[in-house]
Amino acid sequence: MSARAHDAGHAVGDRAVRLPGPDGVLRTYVPRAEPAPAVTGPAGRGPLTSRTVLAAAHVVADPFADTHPGGPAAVDWDATLAFRRHLWAHGLGVAEAMDTAQRGMGLDWAGAAELIARSAAEARASGGRIVCGAGTDQLAGPATGTAQVRAAYEEQLETVEQAGAQAVLMASRALAATARGPEDYRDVYGHLLRQAAQPVILHWLGPVFDPALEGYWGSTDLDAATETFLAILSDHPGTVDGVKVSLLDADREVRLRRRLPDGVRCYTGDDFHYPELIAGDAHGFSHALLGVFDPLAPLAAEAVRTLDAGDTAAFRAALDATVPLARHLFQAPTRYYKTGVVLLAWLAGHQDHFTMVGGLQSARSLPHLARAYELADGLGLFPDPDLARDRIERLLAVHGVPR
Repeated sequence: MSARAHDAGHAVGDRAVRLPGPDGVLRTYVPRAEPAPAVTGPAGRGPLTSRTVLAAAHVVADPFADTHPGGPAAVDWDATLAFRRHLWAHGLGVAEAMDTAQRGMGLDWAGAAELIARSAAEARASGGRIVCGAGTDQLAGPATGTAQVRAAYEEQLETVEQAGAQAVLMASRALAATARGPEDYRDVYGHLLRQAAQPVILHWLGPVFDPALEGYWGSTDLDAATETFLAILSDHPGTVDGVKVSLLDADREVRLRRRLPDGVRCYTGDDFHYPELIAGDAHGFSHALLGVFDPLAPLAAEAVRTLDAGDTAAFRAALDATVPLARHLFQAPTRYYKTGVVLLAWLAGHQDHFTMVGGLQSARSLPHLARAYELADGLGLFPDPDLARDRIERLLAVHGVPR
């Protein structure tokens, strides 16, 4: 082992774990002995009432499939659907086939379409709420124009609606590349909103999550983009259930939220400022559609139940404590947050391996993963802390850290 990778302290009992820091030095961490009460408490207490809360769910890869990065996604369907049942049991809804499910980062449209069909059927059987992403990622190359982009959207919208799910119209890389200005966005979205069988959720995903979406809604000026976005809502009353805003800019989200037409909800997608945005202010609040609620499901549900009971202070205290973990998982480059999400699912016992479609388990450094474990353990997120400790030690051992 290199001179840099030495202990920064002495082991403290049998529970101690040696974790690598960003400087390459190993330090001692003593995990919790017990999980947080919300993690092992009774599930199945019914839906949340004061806010609509949707967790964007990850997919579980099939580790034994003979595949490769860039090839068709190989999904473990049993484990993937079991995780959705876990979310529903805690009272959360599921946002399916979204960014967290690695759309455009390992999960191709064929896999996404099967995921939508399977999860929508499981939602009906479980009585859980589900919304599903419709985009344009079946396009094999650059689109020839906005008509081709619109046709791709229409195909995916039909797939979602035939599955019996509500659609989330996801931001499209193809539209960002072909649109010549705001009018092209108003035209494409106008066609889709007129065709939708039920009100949809519009998704504004900022370039921090996907650099290919720079200039969405026809301008790199976010104030101008906001005006186009609001114009689309005004042009098509009654067709939009809500808007998901993933810009990581709380002040901008609040300003947009206050200008939404009556009946249009704001679903925060801000994985940095979600406690304050969900709590709201005298003028309103945000509902939630969040990737970070995939690993935080038990704690998030318990926090919202305190909000249901009218205790905003307890809600903030519970969720504010989770923000350091969220900010760590979503640190730049933000689009690789899925790696930490899947790591935590493995450590929590929701799947038997740390493998991702597209090989994305390699997208974060070992110190990053070790810190994610430490922060999650500190919150009591792992139902079995001994299992989580054993699994992180095995992962560290593969990288040369002695147990």
